[in-house]
Amino acid sequence: MDSVSLSQINQIGNATIGLGPPLRAPSFRDPAGRLIEADGRIFRWVSRVHRDDLLAYQSSPVVRRHVEAAQIVSSRMLEQFEAKELAKRYDLPEADNPDSADVILEHERIPFPSFPYEWPAEMLEAAGQLTIELAGGLLADGLGLKDATPYNVLFRGPAPVFVDVLSIERRDPREPLWMPYAQFVRTFLLPLVVHKRFGVLLDSLLLARRDGLEPDDVYRMCGLLAKLRPPILTLVSFPVWLGARGDRGHAQKYSKRQVRDPEQARYILGNILGGLQRQLSRVGASEKARSRWSDYVETCESYTEAQLAQKTAFIDRMLEQTRPRRLLDAGANTGLFSLRAARAGASVVAIDSDAVAVGRLWRQARAEHLDVLPLVVNLARPSPSVGWRNGECPAFLDRARGTFDAIFLLALLHHLLVTERIPLEEIIDLAADLTTDLAVIEFVGTDDPMFQRLLRGRDALYEHLTPEVFEAAARKRFRIVRSEQLPGSRRLYLLQKTSPSGIDAAR
Repeated sequence: MDSVSLSQINQIGNATIGLGPPLRAPSFRDPAGRLIEADGRIFRWVSRVHRDDLLAYQSSPVVRRHVEAAQIVSSRMLEQFEAKELAKRYDLPEADNPDSADVILEHERIPFPSFPYEWPAEMLEAAGQLTIELAGGLLADGLGLKDATPYNVLFRGPAPVFVDVLSIERRDPREPLWMPYAQFVRTFLLPLVVHKRFGVLLDSLLLARRDGLEPDDVYRMCGLLAKLRPPILTLVSFPVWLGARGDRGHAQKYSKRQVRDPEQARYILGNILGGLQRQLSRVGASEKARSRWSDYVETCESYTEAQLAQKTAFIDRMLEQTRPRRLLDAGANTGLFSLRAARAGASVVAIDSDAVAVGRLWRQARAEHLDVLPLVVNLARPSPSVGWRNGECPAFLDRARGTFDAIFLLALLHHLLVTERIPLEEIIDLAADLTTDLAVIEFVGTDDPMFQRLLRGRDALYEHLTPEVFEAAARKRFRIVRSEQLPGSRRLYLLQKTSPSGIDAAR
C-alpha cells in the first residue's frame, strides 16, 4: 500500500485498534484528533489547539503511574522528522496543513479490541471503576476527563486499559462539577441497573444504544415501589421528576460553575466521584448469579469423570506439543480449557453466549492474572459491524480472522448443528477462517445424551452424521493430526489447516 486516503483513517470510539488493513471509517467524533493504522502501527493525529492539553497529559505523574501499571495505553510522541515522513508517505492532508494537526503519537497495540456490548456486567463495571479512579486521581495534577464512556476503555486480557488519551484535559481548578456525570450514568450505571434488576442482557441494550440509556427509558420499566427505592430513586426517578418541570433553565444545567476556592472545588468533585463509585459497586454483577450453563462444568452433566479426565489430558498434550500463541476458545463456558491454555502460555480470547458463565470466567482470569479475554459472543450470531456507515466498530469475525493460530470448538459442534441448524461444511469453513493453523474440535455422536436432548424427535435429520462423515468434511480444509475416542460417542480431533491445494499450512 503506497498511500491512504481520508476514508481510510480509522477511529473506533477513540480506541486503539489495528488488526489487518486500515479500516475504512473516518475519524470524526473527537475534534481534538483522530487515529489511523499504518503498517500494523497505531498513530493519533492531535490538533494543534489541543497541544497544551497533550503536553499536560504527558507530564502528569498520575498519568505516568497509570501507564506503568498498564491502566492507560502507552504512547510516544513522534519526532518532527518522523511525523513529516509518515504524513508524506501516506499522502495525508495534514502534511500540507500544519495548522490542522502538528502532533502525532504512536500508541501501543491492544491485542484484541472488544466493545461494551460484548462484555459481561463484570467487565462493564471494571471499565467504570477504572474511569472513576482515573478521574479522581487526575485532580491532583490539575487534569480531568472531558467524557466518560465505556468506549474509552479496551481490555488487555481481563484487565481494563484506558485508551482515549485525548479525553484527558486540563481542568478549571475552581470547577466543582464533573461534566461527564450524566454520560457516566447513561452508559455505565443505568445499563447495569436494568441488567441486574430486570434481567435485560447488556448486548441487547448497548448494541442498539451506543450512548446508553436515558432515565426516561428506565422509568417506564419500573413499578411504583421500584421508583421510590434506590438506586432507581436517585438515578432515574429524581431526574425524571425534575425534568418534568419543563426546560426552563435547561441550558444553565450544563454551563460551567465556579467556586472561589480550588480546594473546595476538589472536595466537592471528589465527593461526586466517590458517590458514583459506590453506586457502581452496588449495581454491578453479583457473584451469586446463576444461569442454565454457568454450573455446566461443576455438574458435568455431559461427561463422566473418566471422560473429562481424558479430554483434559488431550488438550494438555496439544498445548504442550504445539504451543499456540493466540487461541480462540469458542463456546468456552466458564473457561476450563481457556484457563489451561493461558497457563500454558497462550493469549486467549474466550467467547460464549452465556453472560453469567463469561462473567465467572472473567473473575477467575482476573484473580489469576491470566491472559484471557472473555467476551459474550454467540458464534452463530456474532457481533456485527456497527456505528456510522457500519464502520466504527468492526464485526467480531472481521477482528478475529487472521488473529489466532489455534481454535477450540469443544462441546459446541452439536449445538451449532442442531440448535442453530448450521450445516457441517459451514462450521468447518468457519473454523478454517478463524485459525491460521490448528483446530481442536469435539465430535458428538447422535446417540450422546446431550445430542438426543437437542434433537427433540428430529433424529432423521442427523442419522447420517457419523465420525466418517465429519472426517470427510474436515479434510476439505484440514489435515487430521490426531483423534481420540472418549468413552461413549464423543471423539476429539486435532486438525491442522491446509492450503487450498491441500498442502499443510506453515506454522
